[in-house]
Amino acid sequence: MTRSRTRAGLRAALLATALVAAPMIAQPIFAPSVAHAHGELPGSFSELVKKAKPAVVTVLTKTAGGSPEVGGQQIPELPPGHPLHDFFDKFFGGQPPMGQPPMGQQQAPRQARGLGSGFIIDAGGTIVTNNHVIDGAEEITVVLDDGTELDATLVGRDPKTDIAVLKVSSDTPLPTLPWGDSDQLEVGDWVVAIGNPFGLGGTVTSGIVSARGRDINAGPYDDFIQVDAAINRGNSGGPLFNTDGKVVGMNTAIFSPNGGNIGLGFSVPANQTRAIVAEILEKGSVERGFIGVRIQPVTPEIADSLGLNSEDGALVADVDPTGPAGQAGLKAGDVILRFGNTAITEVRDLTRAVADVDPGESANLTVWRDGTGRDLAVEVGSYPKAEQMAEATTGAPDAEGLEVAPLGVTLGDQEEGAVVLSIAPNGAAELRPGDVIAAVGQSQVANAKEARAAIDAAKSGHKKSVLLLVRRDGQQRYVAVPLRDA
Repeated sequence: MTRSRTRAGLRAALLATALVAAPMIAQPIFAPSVAHAHGELPGSFSELVKKAKPAVVTVLTKTAGGSPEVGGQQIPELPPGHPLHDFFDKFFGGQPPMGQPPMGQQQAPRQARGLGSGFIIDAGGTIVTNNHVIDGAEEITVVLDDGTELDATLVGRDPKTDIAVLKVSSDTPLPTLPWGDSDQLEVGDWVVAIGNPFGLGGTVTSGIVSARGRDINAGPYDDFIQVDAAINRGNSGGPLFNTDGKVVGMNTAIFSPNGGNIGLGFSVPANQTRAIVAEILEKGSVERGFIGVRIQPVTPEIADSLGLNSEDGALVADVDPTGPAGQAGLKAGDVILRFGNTAITEVRDLTRAVADVDPGESANLTVWRDGTGRDLAVEVGSYPKAEQMAEATTGAPDAEGLEVAPLGVTLGDQEEGAVVLSIAPNGAAELRPGDVIAAVGQSQVANAKEARAAIDAAKSGHKKSVLLLVRRDGQQRYVAVPLRDA
């Protein structure tokens, strides 16, 4: 179905949400007329914009109820110690990212209409946008640059990378955009963004690549391009171009204390987007490898506790005993140093390496356990659609408890561990009453007596800290707790 609508009518229709997505190339609408040296600023971006803008679209959505929404993808709450968490704490007094109200304030109800961006990757009507632009939509409409409206259907989506693919039908071939090689981008290169911020369609902004490989805590496969080109709510799903007019990213997230641009925009690299889109078009969804572990970073304290010479690796906090890793003999407390041919220096190295293996294939693991390295073989499975980790079992703690002087805590017996009954004023700040200590170091403990003995042994061994596997709120995680003098 095709309808016409003026640009003014579109702006008045709604103020809405999202950042525009990167296109997939079929028949490019242009070849760059002027080649620019790597990173060199051209005299004008006007030719690039004239040729690219027709393939950038507005994505309108309608959901069940509420009022018109202006929004987009914001960075979720960041953990303490994250570089961006520290930035906002320092310069904005800890004000939460855009879209996250302060504690105690009510969040606005979900709105009926949304607005974002997207781009056309083939002349037959395939469009790329962000998953958060169309998430929950009952109706999706695409508005072309000339005002033509086309009903869109969802081909498939991948929430973990925030990528979605739409399809529209048109009586005439549609303009498309060419892919660029995002791996060739360097910090300082010029980039151009086109999108629909706050409903102002066809908006063009420029800037430079500020950083590569950003992890903004948006998902397990974060590898964002950071740019200082003005990106605002409504730009989600729109393309990011290099000076040759090729798509090198899809604008996806901003970090802002007030909902507006402050020069911190983030784009999914084109190479990642292109691969995900190709799999969605082929299979309708994305299938990733899965081994069934929960992992966390290796901190200096954890490395010291385990006798590691560096902070490389991913610490296994929990293992699904029925999953591939559990069947291969992996245990909580192991540090994964290598997966296949990939050396693991940080958590996301493992996440990506596992995801890149086809389910059913085998891979070799190198893990650190009990002061030495060892190799394991694991058959990679399929990522479950709804993964749930088992909650910790609870029981009646021993009311009397055992005092553990090196931590300044009192422990009681708990089924499969030792529960923290109380903490002295100068005791372990990392623990809370009700926490269950399931392991000390890489050894499981069955009760308070075993936990105290293992902690005392660490103290006698002149350790600065002791590594504890702690269950809290149905999840478990390792924490390194400093040992104090009795």
